[in-house]
Amino acid sequence: MKPTIFVLVTLVISQSAFAEVKTESVNVSMRDGVKLVADVYRDDAVAKAPIVLMRTPYDRTKQKATGERWAKAGYIFVAQDCRGTKASEGVMAPYNNEGQDGFDTIEWIMRQPWCNGRVGMVGGSYVGAVQWQAAVENPPGLATIAPQATWSSFYRNIHLGGAVRLALISSWIAGNTAKPDDLKPRDMNVALLKLPLSDVDEAIGWPMPWLDAFLTHPEPNGFWTRLDLTSRLPELQLPALHVVGYYDYFSRESVDNFSIMQKKARDPKVRSQQRLILGPWDHGTIGKSQVADVDFGSEATIDSFALQLDWFDRHLKKDSAALAKPFSPVRYFSMGDNVWHDAQTWPPEGFASTSFYLHSDKKANTRSGSGKLNRQVPTANEPVDTFRADPANPVPACPVTETRPMKAAVWGPVDQSALEDRDDVLVYSSDVLTEPLSIAGTIEAKLFVSADTPDADWAGKLVDVRPDGFAQNLATGILRGRYRDSLLQSSPLESGKVYEITVDLGPCAAMIANGHRLRVDICGSLFPLYDRNPNTGEGPFGAKTLVSTESVYHTSLKASRIVLPVKQ
Repeated sequence: MKPTIFVLVTLVISQSAFAEVKTESVNVSMRDGVKLVADVYRDDAVAKAPIVLMRTPYDRTKQKATGERWAKAGYIFVAQDCRGTKASEGVMAPYNNEGQDGFDTIEWIMRQPWCNGRVGMVGGSYVGAVQWQAAVENPPGLATIAPQATWSSFYRNIHLGGAVRLALISSWIAGNTAKPDDLKPRDMNVALLKLPLSDVDEAIGWPMPWLDAFLTHPEPNGFWTRLDLTSRLPELQLPALHVVGYYDYFSRESVDNFSIMQKKARDPKVRSQQRLILGPWDHGTIGKSQVADVDFGSEATIDSFALQLDWFDRHLKKDSAALAKPFSPVRYFSMGDNVWHDAQTWPPEGFASTSFYLHSDKKANTRSGSGKLNRQVPTANEPVDTFRADPANPVPACPVTETRPMKAAVWGPVDQSALEDRDDVLVYSSDVLTEPLSIAGTIEAKLFVSADTPDADWAGKLVDVRPDGFAQNLATGILRGRYRDSLLQSSPLESGKVYEITVDLGPCAAMIANGHRLRVDICGSLFPLYDRNPNTGEGPFGAKTLVSTESVYHTSLKASRIVLPVKQ
């Protein structure tokens, strides 16, 4: 049954400087009769125009200024509250209805007299994911999307290397789940330490079934299938503008979405209609220069609206002037020298995988230890490095300070020095560089490891150490030992057995300058950005813990290394 138009609820003339832009609030019925509220921003002088749609769970009314900008640019802007949020009816179930609700909303838009038959979607994070969800439903009229920092596989939204993004999903669900009146959440510093993971919601203060479900399904199988859209992306007939930052927890997903569309889209024309913007940002700082503790300079700032406007002028308006302007498929920012580069694809051409090997005399613990990093293959008799990973005292994801408690760990760049003074962190540093080292691509740590417990985590960081000692994390990743062979099926570690593992540190572009050092940190946790490993192998329903002695090998036959895409 087709959605029907419900009566106009309000008609408000904007009191802003753009007096000709009017806002209509309307109810739009979904296929099950649930009504979602949308605000329509348009200039009365424009009879028909292409539509820019934003579907959000974060209050459509906050898009007033954005809506007026789009209307002034010759578009009609529609901002809609997602199901079960703000003014819309229904129950909020994260992502559960967004595909069909997106289809029904676009179908409704296409029947409006002010729609010229072309719709684009815009927004980031949750508001970006709903674009992919609507797109794979193939709604008539959807002509382009601009997903920013988001996923096409919801499992990968929450998990990396078998570990779960605990603080992220716990705080998000807690903030978007109804709780008993007057109940305040308990201390998140304590709640995030709760075992088993299935009880984290109760530790926060009230039952959250969705959080339970997300935390207790660590493998990308049946539970996640419905929200795994990745295999359907090549069938889409959609130009797409992909924007994300290196420090964003969606960096891998957003880059992969671009790569799939550029390299695997069935239609060659669609392959040529993809663009990726990669900057030095985390999830909350896209377009800004200051990211956590690092200011990347004015060059790092971008106008997201201007990027989207240029893209929509091309693919919604089909504006001849916009279509005539050349654009590079990839534009990426190099940290350190703080320069933008254009490329035809990602990783860019002209960079070659280069191994930097770990060395020590068995004392790589802390930055004061003997850990070294260089391009020489280790000798046959270099001793093993070990550290003890204690779930009761996990290595924080970033240094804890008076103003940044453990629960407030950030994804962006911060000085790692305090963590590198811990005995449970292995630190491998290069000599002072005598010439710049430029990298661009995906970073991997290939390690030979063992543990004396059924499970253990290995977390790796690539770090740029300045002459003043500031140690800036450039790329970070984690791998849970029992998922070393496959995320689909866990396999316990055998005590003392040596395994070769690969830790994905994600996309990165940087120039490490003269006088700096290159560094690799290895430890057993990145808490609470990722859940700590109890090391028992019992999974999310286990409450026991074991202290694990973890080892990293670096010999000629077991040459642990980090692999960097180095400019040739």
